[in-house]
Amino acid sequence: MAFDKDNIIDQIKDASITDLNDLVSAIEEEFGVSAAAPVAAAGAAGGDAAAKDSYDVELTESGDQKVKAIKVVREITGLGLKDAKGLVDDVPSIIKEGLSEDEANDVKAKLEEVGGVVTLK
Repeated sequence: MAFDKDNIIDQIKDASITDLNDLVSAIEEEFGVSAAAPVAAAGAAGGDAAAKDSYDVELTESGDQKVKAIKVVREITGLGLKDAKGLVDDVPSIIKEGLSEDEANDVKAKLEEVGGVVTLK
Protein backbone atom coordinates (compact mmCIF):
# COMPACT_ATOMS: atom_id res chain seq x y z
CA MET A 1 0.00 0.00 0.00
CA ALA A 2 1.52 3.29 -1.08
CA PHE A 3 1.15 6.48 0.91
CA ASP A 4 1.46 10.14 0.04
CA LYS A 5 4.54 11.31 1.95
CA ASP A 6 3.96 15.00 1.14
CA ASN A 7 0.38 14.82 2.41
CA ILE A 8 1.54 13.23 5.68
CA ILE A 9 4.20 15.90 6.16
CA ASP A 10 1.64 18.65 5.53
CA GLN A 11 -0.68 17.12 8.12
CA ILE A 12 2.15 16.92 10.67
CA LYS A 13 3.06 20.58 10.05
CA ASP A 14 -0.52 21.63 10.81
CA ALA A 15 -0.94 19.40 13.89
CA SER A 16 -0.91 20.67 17.46
CA ILE A 17 1.65 19.50 20.02
CA THR A 18 -1.04 17.38 21.68
CA ASP A 19 -1.93 15.72 18.39
CA LEU A 20 1.74 15.02 17.65
CA ASN A 21 2.24 13.55 21.12
CA ASP A 22 -0.78 11.28 20.59
CA LEU A 23 0.62 10.25 17.20
CA VAL A 24 4.00 9.33 18.67
CA SER A 25 2.32 7.35 21.46
CA ALA A 26 0.15 5.48 18.94
CA ILE A 27 3.17 4.64 16.76
CA GLU A 28 5.13 3.43 19.78
CA GLU A 29 2.24 1.22 20.86
CA GLU A 30 1.44 -0.11 17.38
CA PHE A 31 5.00 -1.02 16.45
CA GLY A 32 6.49 -1.74 19.88
CA VAL A 33 9.18 0.93 19.56
CA SER A 34 10.32 3.92 21.59
CA ALA A 35 10.83 7.45 20.31
CA ALA A 36 13.32 8.17 23.11
CA ALA A 37 16.78 9.00 21.80
CA PRO A 38 19.46 6.50 22.80
CA VAL A 39 21.99 7.85 25.30
CA ALA A 40 25.66 7.09 24.67
CA ALA A 41 27.53 5.37 27.49
CA ALA A 42 29.81 7.75 29.40
CA GLY A 43 32.71 5.31 29.22
CA ALA A 44 32.49 4.80 25.46
CA ALA A 45 35.54 7.00 24.84
CA GLY A 46 37.83 4.28 26.17
CA GLY A 47 40.86 4.89 28.37
CA ASP A 48 40.70 8.68 28.09
CA ALA A 49 37.39 8.80 29.96
CA ALA A 50 38.84 7.03 33.00
CA ALA A 51 41.69 9.56 33.30
CA LYS A 52 39.43 12.60 33.03
CA ASP A 53 38.90 14.71 36.15
CA SER A 54 36.82 17.58 34.76
CA TYR A 55 33.58 17.33 32.82
CA ASP A 56 31.44 19.74 30.83
CA VAL A 57 27.70 19.06 30.63
CA GLU A 58 26.28 19.65 27.15
CA LEU A 59 22.55 19.69 26.49
CA THR A 60 22.21 18.21 22.98
CA GLU A 61 18.40 18.00 22.85
CA SER A 62 16.00 19.86 25.10
CA GLY A 63 13.18 17.32 24.83
CA ASP A 64 9.45 17.98 24.80
CA GLN A 65 9.26 19.47 28.32
CA LYS A 66 11.06 22.74 27.57
CA VAL A 67 9.54 24.70 30.44
CA LYS A 68 10.72 22.10 32.94
CA ALA A 69 14.14 21.98 31.24
CA ILE A 70 14.44 25.76 31.56
CA LYS A 71 13.59 25.53 35.26
CA VAL A 72 16.26 22.85 35.76
CA VAL A 73 18.86 24.90 33.86
CA ARG A 74 18.04 27.93 36.03
CA GLU A 75 18.40 25.81 39.17
CA ILE A 76 21.73 24.34 38.03
CA THR A 77 23.32 27.53 36.70
CA GLY A 78 21.68 30.33 38.66
CA LEU A 79 20.97 32.12 35.37
CA GLY A 80 17.94 34.31 34.75
CA LEU A 81 14.94 33.16 32.76
CA LYS A 82 16.07 34.70 29.45
CA ASP A 83 19.58 33.21 29.58
CA ALA A 84 18.36 29.78 30.70
CA LYS A 85 15.75 29.76 27.92
CA GLY A 86 18.49 30.67 25.44
CA LEU A 87 20.57 27.64 26.49
CA VAL A 88 17.58 25.31 26.18
CA ASP A 89 16.41 26.75 22.85
CA ASP A 90 19.86 26.89 21.20
CA VAL A 91 21.01 23.31 21.65
CA PRO A 92 23.62 21.97 21.64
CA SER A 93 24.78 24.18 24.49
CA ILE A 94 27.17 23.79 27.41
CA ILE A 95 25.17 24.04 30.62
CA LYS A 96 27.98 23.74 33.15
CA GLU A 97 31.77 23.39 32.83
CA GLY A 98 34.59 21.94 34.92
CA LEU A 99 32.54 19.61 37.11
CA SER A 100 33.66 16.48 38.89
CA GLU A 101 32.29 13.21 37.54
CA ASP A 102 29.69 12.96 40.34
CA GLU A 103 28.52 16.56 39.89
CA ALA A 104 28.32 16.12 36.11
CA ASN A 105 26.28 12.93 36.49
CA ASP A 106 23.92 14.68 38.93
CA VAL A 107 23.34 17.53 36.45
CA LYS A 108 22.90 15.01 33.63
CA ALA A 109 20.31 13.06 35.63
CA LYS A 110 18.31 16.21 36.42
CA LEU A 111 18.19 17.24 32.76
CA GLU A 112 17.35 13.74 31.55
CA GLU A 113 14.53 13.55 34.12
CA VAL A 114 12.76 16.34 32.20
CA GLY A 115 13.41 14.77 28.78
CA GLY A 116 16.74 16.37 27.87
CA VAL A 117 19.51 14.51 26.10
CA VAL A 118 22.89 15.24 27.69
CA THR A 119 26.49 14.52 26.75
CA LEU A 120 29.39 14.71 29.19
CA LYS A 121 32.55 16.04 27.62
